[in-house]
Amino acid sequence: MAQRTVLVVLFDDIQSLDVTGPVEVFAGAETHTPGTYRIRTASLDGAPVRTSGGLTFVPDGALADAPAPHTLLVPGGQGTRRPAPRLTDWLREQGPRAERLVSVCTGAVLLAEAGLLDGRRATTHWAYCDKLARDHPAIEVDAEPIYVRDGHVSTSAGVTSGIDLALALVEEDLGRDVALTVARHLVVFLRRPGNQAQFSAQLAVQTAKRDPLREVQRWISEHPADNLTVESLAERARLSPRHFARAFLAETGMTPGRYVDRVRLEHARRLLEDTGDGVEEISRASGYGTPEAMRRAFIKALGAAPAEYRRRFRPAPTH
Repeated sequence: MAQRTVLVVLFDDIQSLDVTGPVEVFAGAETHTPGTYRIRTASLDGAPVRTSGGLTFVPDGALADAPAPHTLLVPGGQGTRRPAPRLTDWLREQGPRAERLVSVCTGAVLLAEAGLLDGRRATTHWAYCDKLARDHPAIEVDAEPIYVRDGHVSTSAGVTSGIDLALALVEEDLGRDVALTVARHLVVFLRRPGNQAQFSAQLAVQTAKRDPLREVQRWISEHPADNLTVESLAERARLSPRHFARAFLAETGMTPGRYVDRVRLEHARRLLEDTGDGVEEISRASGYGTPEAMRRAFIKALGAAPAEYRRRFRPAPTH
């Protein structure tokens, strides 16, 4: 098996976890299966860089001296807001030479500035997706998933999602068993499905300003199996259904129905991850009523049926 070189691009004000998370995954795979990965780091001139958290990274060398890698990994961080033109130029010239191009968080901004995401589907940290889409209309920006793979180019969302993407790449290269071993060593799940949402229902929406609507949000989260129609929720808020639906959307940025769908999906996911309950029991507890209704919701939102989601996200315990 040929050794794959992973080259990590370093620059000032980089997010340290964007670097160390994926690096630990590839390093763990190399420890388990020696000769599979060679990890290198490089900055523009080979000089040390300072992370946004105050740490200092000392690269292995300069980007100009780095041979074309198998995997070119571009992290994110505050340094992507005003990137050095030389860095963008280097990426534009050298990025296409890599067999696999990967970004973590706002590293996607650097790839976009270099024109490497044009015509592709991509993601980045949810807080920067709108700006990425505005600044680069040739990119199909998807704010939902934790990572997106489009051909040989892979982009991931905020910070820790780089670990998920790296595990997916290791699984592709070396198989599920190696990826599972690395995940267990790092005390993380094997990998979250790439199309899993970046954040929970509660974080995805604003908190309503008015007490009755905030109370409804709390009620939905705590009672996903209850009757959560617009009519029943409006009655709880002491508003007409029409007024309630408009007010909820205006104050949270999401319709009541979509919020209920997200809460139920999240509740079912947690039960699949954390318990041994059966799918039928979980479907009732999460408000779906039937396993088939829950299956359809999972496939639509996550691209995986509940049983497959549990297999991916909750590896069997070791003995």
